[in-house]
Amino acid sequence: MKNAETPVFKLILIGGLSSLGSALMAELLKRQHEVIAVVDDLNTLAPRPGLHFKIGGLNSAAQAEQSVAGGSAVVCLLTALAPDDFAAQLRMSQALIAGMSLTTIRRLLLVGDFSVLDTNEGHSKQQHDCAEQIVDALQRSQLQWTLVNMPQQVAGLGIEHFHHTHGTLEPGLAEPLQRLARVAAGMVDSLELKLHIGEHVNFVC
Repeated sequence: MKNAETPVFKLILIGGLSSLGSALMAELLKRQHEVIAVVDDLNTLAPRPGLHFKIGGLNSAAQAEQSVAGGSAVVCLLTALAPDDFAAQLRMSQALIAGMSLTTIRRLLLVGDFSVLDTNEGHSKQQHDCAEQIVDALQRSQLQWTLVNMPQQVAGLGIEHFHHTHGTLEPGLAEPLQRLARVAAGMVDSLELKLHIGEHVNFVC
């Protein structure tokens, strides 16, 4: 039974069709939060208790506003939405920030290739400029935001994998499963405990 003192989130998950997205869904559902995944196709994933889907996207502030409506917090995985397309990630971030600003939702975890903010090595000028513009837009907003570095992922991991992180599903999967599960747990802790607001974090597991 869930502790009555623990707040229950109705979390909007954008870009959840990724390994980290699956880890987040599993962790949130385990803690009895409600997850609303924003997708292009309502038949993409099988339904399960506490997990819901809605059609949406980040093509404009109006669409972003509709996508996050009804939630109490938002997690957006930019790299799942537009891998290596930093200009698109910037446009999506700007639409999301503008859209959320039209609602009462204030908590946002934005996950992307933000290691460029720590070092320019291995990153392009475009990537650095886009990341800086995202930070500037967040700082000028009224949102309670946290930037999260996207961890290394293994493609093809679904929510069912994260119910067996200590098992032996397939050779070589135990370590990445456990690592992503720990990152997801850290992100949910940040939401529940109101940690890292206005900060850029890298979960080292």
